[in-house]
Amino acid sequence: MAKMSKNKTAARAAFEGKANLSVAEAVKLVKDNARAKFDETVEIALNLGVDPRHADQMVRGVVTLPAGTGKDVRVAVFARGPKADEAKEAGADIVGAEDLMETIQGGTIDFDRCIATPDMMPLVGRLGKVLGPRNLMPNPKVGTVTMDVADAVKAAKGGEVQFRAEKAGVVHAGIGKTSFAEDKLAENLRAFVEAVGRARPTGAKGTYMKKVSISSTMGPGVSIDVADATGN
Repeated sequence: MAKMSKNKTAARAAFEGKANLSVAEAVKLVKDNARAKFDETVEIALNLGVDPRHADQMVRGVVTLPAGTGKDVRVAVFARGPKADEAKEAGADIVGAEDLMETIQGGTIDFDRCIATPDMMPLVGRLGKVLGPRNLMPNPKVGTVTMDVADAVKAAKGGEVQFRAEKAGVVHAGIGKTSFAEDKLAENLRAFVEAVGRARPTGAKGTYMKKVSISSTMGPGVSIDVADATGN
């Protein structure tokens, strides 16, 4: 416990007084001060000038990070027959229909991404109150309601990240691990910011991207100069 407190104190001291750094400076600072005994995730938070309670200000999308996520993504697929076989062959961890629905209703959600063929959506729709709040509900806008389940499974396991604005207009995501090289983290960060920029909704007025910040799982956060993050 004392060592953990010492590490946290040292990290806070390293971050003190630092703000609006370049992408390269922020990535280096976060990497250098990640002292947990596990490979921490580098997390990004974007504060957007939107109110997602309004349909025309909702921000949602998907991006494939060039350097991957470093995470073993568990994928569940709702499908029957040949499509279920395709999903299994593509590497899906869980494949089912009514049996999978019952498992989820029973409180077991042992996956990070949920994909469904269109014909399964009446069944999956019953799980909206369970999957929706966890951002796991299949959606055609992000490619998780599709007949091409094999490609969807491979994309999910190959570095694809979904994002959605929360109530306060904040978008969170993991963009890699602290074990990644600095240039790979920077590449992932810029790809993610660019994707959120492309997802700007029609109802967004004024400044869209207000703040960009990153942190490691256990470490402090630091803000990044928005112009540098967006390349403007």
